[in-house]
Order: sequence, then C-alpha cells, then structure tokens
Amino acid sequence: MSEGELEALKRRLKLELDTAELRRAFLHSSYVNEQPPELKLESNERLEFLGDAVIELAISEYLFKRFPSYTEGELTKIKSVVVSGPVLAEKARELELGRCLFLGVGEEESGGRERSSILADALEALVGLLFLKWGYRRAARFALRILKDEVEKVARHQQTMDYKSLLQEEAQRRGTRPVYSLIKEEGADHQKVFTVKVEVAGLEGIGRGRRVKEAEQAAAKQVYFKLAAKSEDKGEAEAAEATGSQGDRDQRRQPKAETKAS
Repeated sequence: MSEGELEALKRRLKLELDTAELRRAFLHSSYVNEQPPELKLESNERLEFLGDAVIELAISEYLFKRFPSYTEGELTKIKSVVVSGPVLAEKARELELGRCLFLGVGEEESGGRERSSILADALEALVGLLFLKWGYRRAARFALRILKDEVEKVARHQQTMDYKSLLQEEAQRRGTRPVYSLIKEEGADHQKVFTVKVEVAGLEGIGRGRRVKEAEQAAAKQVYFKLAAKSEDKGEAEAAEATGSQGDRDQRRQPKAETKAS
C-alpha cells in the first residue's frame, strides 16, 4: 500500500482532505498492532462506529422524505438491506477502497484486502471521518451518493419485499443460484398451505404460504439473511485466525430484520 493510492482516491471521489487525515480511515487494527507504540496510531474502528451511525441516519432521513406513504415497517425493511454488510462491502469494492487499506502482514497474506467485513468497515470509517471534517450534511450527501441507487432498487420491491430477487442477486455475486422445491401441500383446495424449500451456497430455508410464490418469498427471506450473516461470520473468523488478536465481534452488521417466515 502506498500513499499514492490515497491520492488517487481523493481525486476519484473529489475529497478535500489532507492525505494524512484520510489515512486514518484505512488503518486496520492488524496494521496498528504491528507498529511501534510510540507512533500512537489508532485503528479505524472508532471512525467505523461513528460512520455506521451517520450512514443509518442519512438513509433513514432519505427514506422518510422520499417515500411519505410507506409505513415504518416498510422503511425499516429497506434500510436493513441497504446498510447491511454485504451491500456496504460491494460499494467499497466499487470505490476500490481495498487498495487503500493498511493491513498487518498476516491479514494481508490471508486476503484481508478483499474481505467483505474489512471493506464494509473501511467505508463506514471513511464516512465517519467525513462527518468529523465536514459535518453531518456533507457526510450524509456523500453516503447517499454511494447508496442511493441501492435504496431505489430495494424500494422498487417495497410492497412484497422481493427477497427472491435479492437472494438471486446475492447468489450471483457468489457464482451460484438458488434452487426452490415444493415439499408439502396441506389443506382443502380452498385453504391450501404450501411449504417450499430453497437451497443455495450450503444453506437452506423453509417457507410456508397460501400460494407457492408466497412460500418461496418466505423461504428466500430466511436464506438471504442467513447468507449475509454467514458472509460476515466467515470474514470475522478469518480475521481472528490471521491476526490472533480478534475477539468475538458484535452482530451489528447483520441486516436488522427478522428471519422468521411469515
């Protein structure tokens, strides 16, 4: 990693920041732990904490104003997807933030530069830094510039929350696809209940509904959030093994929605 990558990022994103200040958002704990204590470096974890709050507020504010007819539940569903770890990591990749990371030797060798959890953290830390330097309004505009398209995409499915489409996209990112199967039909003809199973990437979900499509959506919802959680858990486990110093991380980054089939 060179300072040149930070300079290139400043030009791409039109960031009016000192390079030394920008560097703070990309100091991973594995790198900081390997530096002499007298340098008094601080990892990006506190900035990540701050940026997470800024992004959530920015997206919540945008949703509230953009969709005045949506219920609280509908807005919450959209937000939970948009601010989830997999989405933030994908946006960080698009911005090439991985090239700017300062990683420890073990983390670098284990592929940390492409690890979803680290990339999502870096994006949050960057937004946190912009908040400190520019204030909420400009930092929120930056976050929306990055995530607005995702908001609109998810909102297009707001009534039924099209988890089948979301799961399909998430599976495609992993080079696979979901497989649905009808496993049970119950009840009289006018009161049938269908049970559907979906399998993808070694995970499965079971959904029930009065229609097959409804059951498929319920099953897809389960697996979508399981897949997101699995992605983050894997990244955190690999990070712990690489650095030998990572403890149990909180589950803050998992999408904040229930996984119970409805």
